[in-house]
Amino acid sequence: MEWKSALKLFLGYKKAQNVSARTLQDYEYFVSQFFKRFPNAFNDEKLKSAAYEYLSDDMKPATYNLRLNNLRVFINFCIKEGYISKNPFKDFKHRKADNRIVQIDADIFKKLLKLPNLKTFAGLRDYALILLTLDTGIRPSEAFSLLIDNINLDAMEVYVRSEEAKTRIKRTLPISYVTVNALQKLINARPKDWGKNIPLFCTEYGTKLNRHRWADRMRRYSEELGIKIMPYSLRHGFALQFLRNGGNAFALQRLLGHTDMAMTKRYVALTDDDLREQHKESSPLNIILPKKQRIRNIKPRD
Repeated sequence: MEWKSALKLFLGYKKAQNVSARTLQDYEYFVSQFFKRFPNAFNDEKLKSAAYEYLSDDMKPATYNLRLNNLRVFINFCIKEGYISKNPFKDFKHRKADNRIVQIDADIFKKLLKLPNLKTFAGLRDYALILLTLDTGIRPSEAFSLLIDNINLDAMEVYVRSEEAKTRIKRTLPISYVTVNALQKLINARPKDWGKNIPLFCTEYGTKLNRHRWADRMRRYSEELGIKIMPYSLRHGFALQFLRNGGNAFALQRLLGHTDMAMTKRYVALTDDDLREQHKESSPLNIILPKKQRIRNIKPRD
């Protein structure tokens, strides 16, 4: 069995397990990258040394963890099928990734919304997609898969289908009037012969928008702003502003599509810092007590 044949069988197995399209793409990418670099490593004799060298590259913790996760699962499958006898990736631990939540001031998002050219289809699409993400926190991959039938403008709702959700759990996202209007204009701008099977967020030619093209569009806007804004920055912006405006953490978890509170707590932790600063500036004691009594003056214990 060659690695390409094993990978094809593995992807078919994972697809039958109903994993998301994005997860399948990640499996294919990371496994292919490894064996393209070490084409003769699909055997017990050479796999270990190749694995050690691959994980020794200078890379960010997030990249390291992605390599480790995807290759570990693939090799476990190969062991189960009898192609490989030992998994050299199993004893490696994850590296602590940097806090990837991006904090961008709301004024920057206001400026961003003024950049798309609303006289073009691409500009209308970008504007509507930015608004939708800032309004709901929807993942880019979930937004790219939306069809017109997944939008209910009268009820002001967007429906993320289970087969397109990262967690495979469907959810309903409420949207604001301004988002409804933007989506309506985008739908009206579509050629009548496209039909309902063309994704809502697509190219001028009716092909599905993907993360690479969307990242490129956001890169162009970032250059105009002079501040780096990535597609996921919009999702982070929604989460932080939702909490700062009084939103409930459990409601945020459901809107973001998190299966537990672990990731949501990271946003809560960041807004706790905001709360500390607001308390410092707005405590009633600032008025009740003279300034000299408010200065930190704690005597150390004997």
